[in-house]
Amino acid sequence: MTDLDLATSRRDITDALLTALERRHEVLDAIVDADNRNEAVDAVAKLLDKSTLGAEAILGMSFYQLTKDERRKNQAELDDLNNALTFTLAERPASSGDSLELRPFDATADADLFATRTEELKVAGDGSGTPAGEISDEIAKATERVHNEDAVWLVGIDGGEKVGFVFGELTGGEVDVRIWIHPDHRKKGYGTACLRKSRSEMAAYFPGAHMVVRAPSA
Repeated sequence: MTDLDLATSRRDITDALLTALERRHEVLDAIVDADNRNEAVDAVAKLLDKSTLGAEAILGMSFYQLTKDERRKNQAELDDLNNALTFTLAERPASSGDSLELRPFDATADADLFATRTEELKVAGDGSGTPAGEISDEIAKATERVHNEDAVWLVGIDGGEKVGFVFGELTGGEVDVRIWIHPDHRKKGYGTACLRKSRSEMAAYFPGAHMVVRAPSA
């Protein structure tokens, strides 16, 4: 996880906790009315207009966090994070990752997206930095690497629309992870969301391998 990803996640959580404390009676009612934990998370997220990550943190709060001292600490941390980060969740709503899904690259259906990426970057898709070859050759090589469990290509989907790629290449026991977001979908938080979502995906594809983010966004 990058420093930006960590800071963004922490700010989402801290902001959600402070809002929950300000509206604690409403939050408690929403939780009490829920049939199970998942329903409670959804209800709190909707009530406070916060990310799922923030709502989950609210449900995991300890009673000592309700004290004035802890609330002051949370406010101070939020102020520091707001000074460090130049965007808010409202400005980049996709950064929460709530609506983003990742699925495996489809050599036929996603060739157009890869062509757009290659036209912009002019480099191969394997992270080597070498000049890009023919799109069909690039895709064929990628398919072979995925088949051999040396790579994984994932496509970010939001509302049925393809927003970008996550590329994972296994090299020397490490997974080099690169993100590319379509120009039409940049500055919305998709890079951060893709990184968040890809951690569990990469861990499933490459168990035990260390994840190294070479380029958090493009």
